[in-house]
Amino acid sequence: MKEILDAIQSPDSTSADFAALPLPVSYRAVTVHKDETEMFAGLPTRDKDPRESLHLDEVPVPELGPGEALVAVMASSVNYNSVWTSIFEPLPTFGFLERYGTLGDLAKRHDLPYHVIGSDLSGVVLRTGPGVGAWHPGDEVVAHCLSVELESSDGHNDTMLDPEQRIWGFETNFGGLAELALVKSNQLMPKPLHLSWEEAAAPGLVNSTAYRQLVSRNGAGMKQGDNVLIWGASGGLGSYATQFALAGGANPVCVVSSERKAELCRRMGAEAVIDRTAEGYAFWKDEREQDPREWKRFGKRIRELTGGEDVDIVFEHPGRETFGASVYVTRKGGTVVTCASTSGYTHEYDNRYLWMSLKRIIGSHFANYREAWEANRLIAKGRIHPTLSKVYALGDTGQAAYDVHRNLHQGKVGVLALAPREGLGVRDEELRARHIDAINRFRNV
Repeated sequence: MKEILDAIQSPDSTSADFAALPLPVSYRAVTVHKDETEMFAGLPTRDKDPRESLHLDEVPVPELGPGEALVAVMASSVNYNSVWTSIFEPLPTFGFLERYGTLGDLAKRHDLPYHVIGSDLSGVVLRTGPGVGAWHPGDEVVAHCLSVELESSDGHNDTMLDPEQRIWGFETNFGGLAELALVKSNQLMPKPLHLSWEEAAAPGLVNSTAYRQLVSRNGAGMKQGDNVLIWGASGGLGSYATQFALAGGANPVCVVSSERKAELCRRMGAEAVIDRTAEGYAFWKDEREQDPREWKRFGKRIRELTGGEDVDIVFEHPGRETFGASVYVTRKGGTVVTCASTSGYTHEYDNRYLWMSLKRIIGSHFANYREAWEANRLIAKGRIHPTLSKVYALGDTGQAAYDVHRNLHQGKVGVLALAPREGLGVRDEELRARHIDAINRFRNV
């Protein structure tokens, strides 16, 4: 690994130099173990601790197949799917790996008694497999997390509809929370030149997800002037949705859970902010019954912030806790677009407010390659910025995942892999200087 890191840090290294580097036999990776999937049996979700289930192991370097690339990972980050993997909810990920392994000999590599997790990376290409022409050893890249086979016609208008669509590092093995990662070459995108390794790794999954969910025609198709309700607006996903709304001429109505998080939204440029904790919203009377009076109170508060208008779009991801309120407060003919269910997968809402007001619910899941590329392009141009708040060492990934699980974080939580310290990898100091305040606004808050 030292030779690889030396080559990455040398300004004189060429593609041929990288291609000639000997590959190690093994590498360090953050894993979960198949024989530990019952370790949290009987515990409430909140009490399941990623620090107990995530391991830093030495694992063999996987075989490189056609259309693939082996990447030296400089940095990665923690997403909510890393938390789900670590607490084995809603299901252990080994079922995904077993099913993937039935597709053929190359896919069998993924069906192992350990799972190398992580769905983000920034790093440098070390090797490419047969059939790869767009990327070469030495290229500095980030990776999006869509893994597709595209042997069915179903995915050729929108690759997210491929029957064999998977999320890399969650439904496949050899993910990004490691010193090396195996990806398909059509996951790769250019690393933004003005960002450090850890900053470049942070947007990936959440930035692309927010882009499809809010901006793309496959999602809500946001337009100028739209009022957009954004749950968890200072979090890993919501912080990018807030930026897209502002950059696209929309009016974000940011919902957060503390004054500290409200201030982060204001720093991004949002004016309409609701601190749901301070204002005491409780959308459920108990575990089984919601409180429509709270929906109405919430809707009234939104109209106070928008000049009397209801929201055109609701950016949904909490799920069960908020979904009834989301459907209620959306304007007639408006859209609720949902991509996750971090508070519970069983959503309940009053269908009268949907059907009689001609509202739409759109399911959105990650992004296709084009959407991910466009989202990354906006990062590279300095139009959208990382929301990185804290960075951990690879060996402390369990603590990083614990922070995300317990909502102790702001924005995104990064993880250094091969990068020996923060702040490395910047290639365009001039562009960075123009945006340094925005790059750092989630730091030390």
